[in-house]
Amino acid sequence: MITLFDPKTDIDLGTPARDSDVQVTLNIDGRSISVPEGTSVMRAAALLGTTIPKLCATDSLEAFGSCRMCLVEIDGMRGYPASCTTPVTEGMTVHTQTPKLATLRRNVMELYISDHPLDCLTCSANGNCELQTVAGQVGLREVRYGYEGDNHLADVKDTSNPYFDYDPSKCIVCNRCVRACEETQGTFALTITGRGFESRVAAAGGDNFLESECVSCGACVQACPTATLMEKSVVELGQPERSVITTCAYCGVGCSFRAEMKGDKLVRMVPDKNGQANHGHSCVKGRFAWGYATHPDRITKPMIRQHINDPWQEVSWDEAVTYAASEFRRLQQKYGRDSIGGITSSRCTNEETYLVQKLVRAAFGNNNVDTCARVCHSPTGYGLKQTLGESAGTQSFDSVMQADVILVMGANPSDAHPVFASQLKRRLREGARLIVIDPRRIDLVDSVHARAELHLALRPGTNVAMLNALAHVIVTEGLLNQAFIDARCEGSDFARWSELVSRPENSPEVLGEICGVAPADIRAAARLYATGGNAAIYYGLGVTEHSQGSTAVMGIANLAMATGNIGREGVGVNPLRGQNNVQGSCDMGSFPHELPGYRHISNEVVRAQFEQAWNVTLQPDPGLRIPNMFESALAGSFKGLYCQGEDIAQSDPNTQHVTAALSAMECVVVQDIFLNETARFAHVFLPGASFLEKDGTFTNAERRISRVRKVMEPLGGKADWEGTVALAHALGYPMNYKHPSEIMDEIASLTPTFTNVSYAELDRHGSLQWPCNAAAPDGTPTMHIDEFVRGKGRFMLTGYVPTEEKVNNRYPLLLTTGRILSQYNVGAQTRRTENVAWHDEDRLEIHPTDAESRGINEGDWVGIGSRAGQTVLRARVTERVAPGVVYTTFHFPESGANVITTDNSDWATNCPEYKVTAVEVSRVYHPSEWQKRYQAFSDEQDRLLKDRRQARGEKAEVRR
Repeated sequence: MITLFDPKTDIDLGTPARDSDVQVTLNIDGRSISVPEGTSVMRAAALLGTTIPKLCATDSLEAFGSCRMCLVEIDGMRGYPASCTTPVTEGMTVHTQTPKLATLRRNVMELYISDHPLDCLTCSANGNCELQTVAGQVGLREVRYGYEGDNHLADVKDTSNPYFDYDPSKCIVCNRCVRACEETQGTFALTITGRGFESRVAAAGGDNFLESECVSCGACVQACPTATLMEKSVVELGQPERSVITTCAYCGVGCSFRAEMKGDKLVRMVPDKNGQANHGHSCVKGRFAWGYATHPDRITKPMIRQHINDPWQEVSWDEAVTYAASEFRRLQQKYGRDSIGGITSSRCTNEETYLVQKLVRAAFGNNNVDTCARVCHSPTGYGLKQTLGESAGTQSFDSVMQADVILVMGANPSDAHPVFASQLKRRLREGARLIVIDPRRIDLVDSVHARAELHLALRPGTNVAMLNALAHVIVTEGLLNQAFIDARCEGSDFARWSELVSRPENSPEVLGEICGVAPADIRAAARLYATGGNAAIYYGLGVTEHSQGSTAVMGIANLAMATGNIGREGVGVNPLRGQNNVQGSCDMGSFPHELPGYRHISNEVVRAQFEQAWNVTLQPDPGLRIPNMFESALAGSFKGLYCQGEDIAQSDPNTQHVTAALSAMECVVVQDIFLNETARFAHVFLPGASFLEKDGTFTNAERRISRVRKVMEPLGGKADWEGTVALAHALGYPMNYKHPSEIMDEIASLTPTFTNVSYAELDRHGSLQWPCNAAAPDGTPTMHIDEFVRGKGRFMLTGYVPTEEKVNNRYPLLLTTGRILSQYNVGAQTRRTENVAWHDEDRLEIHPTDAESRGINEGDWVGIGSRAGQTVLRARVTERVAPGVVYTTFHFPESGANVITTDNSDWATNCPEYKVTAVEVSRVYHPSEWQKRYQAFSDEQDRLLKDRRQARGEKAEVRR
């Protein structure tokens, strides 16, 4: 077989690849090639290096055959078939370049150009326009048809979308944008209106793109062969000159992108078609919301101050880290070794996270290190470790394409993991069946062409009851995979578990009333999951952020083991991680009781390995978790904190408790790109670096380790890892690294699941899924295939214990929280982009019944009070939430969503119970007292920052 081009390049081969064990040999222009059965003639030719002109075809979409540019001649076949829609056959002889084909292609191209503005020299697509390229390929030199007749040249441009323009005058109606919206994204927001000459692309559900159902994923822009759909950044800056492949810094999907540059300016982010997590797709955040990286709010100079009421002083990096180190040493001398600690970030790289926990253990001399993963997925680590033996999900994202039944519990992929959601919806369109377990009517429940067969809208806080009811049906109705259980699981543990869930008190008839779900629906869901073929569970923070979060994770693992839905493609237990490196921050030893690789700090053998490598004696006892740090700070024994890339003052529960703890500390060091809410309580600010300014790796929700590559120099002078190294040196503990690749080499030498991971191997493979070691040198897409990591799977008892957070006459409603597509986490990044066009404030969703009884209308200001505090939001009256349940997001600090969440937490991991807060809602006309205090404090901190800027300007004036 002759192959001149590697299909894994960025070259567009015209039509998608086909997977077949049958090879077909054919002849194209006198050369022979063998390709998988089902391959198109166009793709076979492209693999030979033969370019067939095309406009409507692209290898990311199924062939459409409308443009008539890719005609070929095939011996024995009448006419001139389109090569994109013609599959190869054994012995086929194809001619791609004949005089007749040349004439036909020129004539067709002439018709296209006759209704197209000839402004190529000033067009934003000049140099990267497929219409322009194909016109050259077919040798078009003149157009016989003038502009005297009907044309579309005067069509009005739609510039409503903040990120791209739609110019209908340049549309050739190739349908690629419509097909991308359908096939790739699954939103079905675009259509072709009109017939014949009047055909034009239109966005459904509004008068323009901004008001339409378009979710701005960019698939249509990527698919467009002309300047019809074009990024505003390209219009402004021109075509890029070079690109660097890197990994998105938003959610846990871990999309691969080409950062396309012009000089030192980022022109656009284009999803990498070879990205193994996203396969060339993206969402509005990764594709467009990168402007925060160069936003004017970036703090690019180190700053110090003695008290939080003092103006900031700009200093050098050496002065800042020297001051921070001296303060940390002072605090330890005065209050003891354990009086300081550190917090790692799930937004920073693996290498940076590893260094922070190393700094705490080796330079601080304690184990007081924790991470923001504590407040989202720590129950995943605990629950899966107990049952399966490894603290991570079992599958790759691609595994969903083999699933027959998909159970989504406590997750909203369309908003929080949109690229994976598109893949999931594609599988649903192919025939998979969907069960959604969520208090809220998420998009997947009734999406276009992807509806849930069952929606179990349970009451917040009853996840474990629901899982036990499902288990009851599976056990009592004989739906178990007994052969799998006997071969793969601990028999005694299974016996205890099956006896527990079989009890009458765990029946759907009893627990259904607690959950607020009809017993018949619970039974139907259990039967479907257990008997519908390959069944996969995907869950999110709606499972983990509960007082029984760890119990619920174990309950999910129990269901998978009981039905044999683990250890192969299309099944498994799949946590959807919230942030880009939540998995990695856990892997790197960010918890006070675990070293990298989830090995307990008390293990003498493991500890000795790190002591030898780090040349230091480590403490054997676990340190403080974040909640313990807060309590100790208020008690007067915890006085110093190094917080890299995390905003605990906004993201952690019971905001007033958090800020009181921060105020009680004497030295808070924050390393971040903006002066976030936590930094307002800081004494030292170290400029952070965005993902565009550093090298390293992220690990996504499928355990996929991907490279992050620097595309511009750090605006603050140092990447985050370099700042940590500088602080370590100032503390007298040298860390001698010249590049993050050396840090990864150290990680690999000390972490069994990372043994074969290196930058060279990542470059060779594109990415690697751990475990990656001698037993699996190329990584492990699917875990627990032949046996569980712990040997035999362990069924854990999952008795339902109601949360202590209960409704009563004073607080009769249950508040649950979540995310929205256009915003991300605490919003520090997305709020500084044009994404605010879709979501510029957090709102409280309330059911019409609850709204009416309280005299609340759409858009009214409402007060939300809980046992922890009060805040005020604008109301959104909707049936997406059930009566008795209210919902909000937490992307804007002034909203105070976490002012009202309580200190309740998971029994095993202290993961906060964000999803269950008893509240009352009433109509109000002024901000809450907390919001007034917040605004006053925020204004004062802004003034102190402004004074720093003014002082800098005055100094500059004196120097001149």
